[in-house]
Amino acid sequence: MVDRAAGKTEHRRFSDLPEYLDAGDVLVFNDSRVIKARLIGNKKETGARIEILLLRHTEGERRETGRPDARYGAVWEALAKPAKRLKAGDRVLFGAGLVCEVIEKTGDGFLILGFECEGDFEKSLERLGHVPLPPYIRRGDEDIDAVRYQTVYAKTPGSIAAPTAGLHFTDGMLDMLRGKGVETVFVTLHVGPGTFRPVQTESIEDHKMHEEYYSIGEGARLCVNRAKKEKRRIICVGTTSVRTLESACAKDREGGFHIPEQNRAGDTDIYIYPGGRGIAMADGLITNFHLPKSTLLMLVSAFYDREKILAVYKEAVDMRYRFFSYGDAMLIL
Repeated sequence: MVDRAAGKTEHRRFSDLPEYLDAGDVLVFNDSRVIKARLIGNKKETGARIEILLLRHTEGERRETGRPDARYGAVWEALAKPAKRLKAGDRVLFGAGLVCEVIEKTGDGFLILGFECEGDFEKSLERLGHVPLPPYIRRGDEDIDAVRYQTVYAKTPGSIAAPTAGLHFTDGMLDMLRGKGVETVFVTLHVGPGTFRPVQTESIEDHKMHEEYYSIGEGARLCVNRAKKEKRRIICVGTTSVRTLESACAKDREGGFHIPEQNRAGDTDIYIYPGGRGIAMADGLITNFHLPKSTLLMLVSAFYDREKILAVYKEAVDMRYRFFSYGDAMLIL
């Protein structure tokens, strides 16, 4: 646990979390569900093996009409490996009647793919797709990963990576916190490359985030606004929950912050880093330990202080804490 006001850290187990939360605190969770976004197929023309990573569902509008293209059952933005083998018009076969056609290769390395399938696309994806495990897990996905690489409260399908801070929570922990009077609300941000792509520009200010879709239900919006007005603590579980609230918030007439009804959903490319825009909605953060040069570490540094966070990370390394998706977590208050 990191106490920002006192400038000190404590080393505790995650099961001790209720000791740090009070009745009236609001925990904000990202309920996005990981989909089987990894598809492996063969290029129709040559038989070459092609791996596809679906990123974001799009409307698939035809350029000449501006209307959705009825030829496809679904249109997705995606990455491919090896991408150099594909060009517009190429088709990839995945079996069981699922086929994709390359509609466009964009200038930033992404593809627009149109899918044809027999029946419902989501059912085909569930049957033929693979859980997109992080690349440092050096094995193929297994049946258990469809359960383990999800939060217990995952609900809304659309992410290609789990909001990993939430993996620490169990149903029992949630019940315990609610019994103590802690409020729990759920928002959605579908995790895509905007979350995990590293900063590669020479200046951090020049980094561009890839857009990700977010939504906030009316009940969650009202709960967060009420807590903000009453000066109760809002504690975000994971950086994606922070980015969701910050994407939607606006100043009110009194100079405070709230989430307007019209900001409840949309695409966000919000980028939070030290020296950039501040964090207005969150008073606390539960987060895993992140890699250098990641936008996740930048956000955590902006939430506290870059040098102080790096000192915390050094302490975590010395204590042999685990990093990455299935690693340890810290609470920042």
